[in-house]
Amino acid sequence: MELDERNKFASTRDYVYTILRENIISLKIEPGLNISEKEISDILQVSRTPVREAFVKLVQDELLEVFPQRGSFVALIDLKHVEEARFIREHLEKAAIELACSVFTPEHMQKLEFNIYMQKRCVEVKDYKKFFELDEEFHETISEGCGKKRIWNIIQQMNVHLNRVRMLSLTEKHNWDTILQQHEDMILAIREKNANKAKTLITEHLTLVNEDQGKLKEAYPMYFK
Repeated sequence: MELDERNKFASTRDYVYTILRENIISLKIEPGLNISEKEISDILQVSRTPVREAFVKLVQDELLEVFPQRGSFVALIDLKHVEEARFIREHLEKAAIELACSVFTPEHMQKLEFNIYMQKRCVEVKDYKKFFELDEEFHETISEGCGKKRIWNIIQQMNVHLNRVRMLSLTEKHNWDTILQQHEDMILAIREKNANKAKTLITEHLTLVNEDQGKLKEAYPMYFK
């Protein structure tokens, strides 16, 4: 197994946790896969203790399940958890984009417009991983631009289950053009200070994942509960 790595963190446990979490969300570590503390400690070249501690945090996130006598397995995608995360995210983001329609700064508007430019380039070259990152950045910028950055931090805490479905959907090239168009429409709604339109767009945008679930579960039955 090869894992994508980023810069090390001050805490080795946090470093291991972040690497595993990101690889699970990106589906590089697939749902249902059996992973061991020894295997991860060998790959990341760290001792077993921080790996064990990281495993505990992943269990708390419901991204890892431990079965006595069997081992540790990446949790299958639970669509009940996905819907709960989508529901919470929708209501928080509706509040954020409504506020953005009255207080959004020109600097953050420029950031959104550049983000859209980069999204279009990703669609052209079919870079779904970068498209996913830009999608996340787009929504974070809306929260940041209305002075509610902590909204995005809260969303990220429970977004892990939803993000695995979103990532899987992007790999299958579902709705790329629709997502991009909705993002452009959100920018226009913020610019025109049309809060009702903006909230409607957020709802439509975040329910796209519901349309994909049946197709994804049929294509990847081994990934879902």
